[in-house]
This record gives sequence, C-alpha cells and structure tokens, in this order.
Amino acid sequence: MAIIMSHPMTSQEIRVLQEYRRTGAESLSLEAIKAIKHPAGGGEAPAVALVGKGYLTPETGTSNFVLTQKAKDFLALEVKPEFEEAGSAGSAAE
Repeated sequence: MAIIMSHPMTSQEIRVLQEYRRTGAESLSLEAIKAIKHPAGGGEAPAVALVGKGYLTPETGTSNFVLTQKAKDFLALEVKPEFEEAGSAGSAAE
C-alpha cells in the first residue's frame, strides 16, 4: 500500500526531523545530523535539502540547524494507520 504524504520528503530527510523529535531539541549541530544513522545514507545532504524546503534554517554564526514552524507542524502530526490489521486488535485484548 502506498503512503501519500502531504509533505514530500525523502526517508533520510524524515529521519533528520525525527531526530529533533527524539532529542526534544529545536537546534542540532551539523555534526549531530551527520551522525544520524540511516540505511539509505545520511550526512549533510538531507539537512541542506530541508533548508531548501523550508523545514530547517541555519543558525547564524554556528553550524547548527534550527527547526522552522513548518517543521514543528510536521512533527506535531500523529500519523496512524487508517486500518489496523486483524491480528493486532486481538493481541491488545489479551
């Protein structure tokens, strides 16, 4: 089943934003972003792409990237499957 996103991003870009959520930070250094592990790669490119898309902004005078309101809105989304699989409902009752 295809997932339709209202915010078109690569999986690496989403992983970078998830790291902000995981750490509870509004600013991460470039070194911290480069250290994010992702099966399809990582590094500086996803952060730069998120700047171009308006999700991050470079912090003046540092090598940090700060969340924009657009990114905060994205991270506030509670993504849940529209339909649960039949086996998952039965295990919750046990």
